[in-house]
Amino acid sequence: MAEPDYIDGDNPELIRPQKLVNPVKTSRNHQDLHRELLLNQKRGLSPQNKPELQKVMEKRKRDQIFKQQQVEAEQKKTEFEKELQKRHQMLEEMEMENQKITEEQENKPEFLKVKGNLRKMNQEISEANNS
Repeated sequence: MAEPDYIDGDNPELIRPQKLVNPVKTSRNHQDLHRELLLNQKRGLSPQNKPELQKVMEKRKRDQIFKQQQVEAEQKKTEFEKELQKRHQMLEEMEMENQKITEEQENKPEFLKVKGNLRKMNQEISEANNS
């Protein structure tokens, strides 16, 4: 590789290039961490934190085992337990629907509530007159 031509000249007017300082390497935290890692490596100790890939692989393995246990538990359920679970699900859905209806009624403006009450009263009066 060829040397730049400004190195050969002894011209005092030229500004000599200097290597930039890396702020990360000059920070005290980085130096302490680097020193600790070197000492641990000399002792043969591995760092306390696992590599990200190893963490992801362990998490996948745990998830896979958990899914297998769920499938096995589902297979062990009797017909009675399955039917109970279906009914419980249906009851929860009905409760959710009732809750939505009550929330909608509570959020209605006052004049709509009064209008509904008047209709009910008119129907009751008309039924009473017809009887």
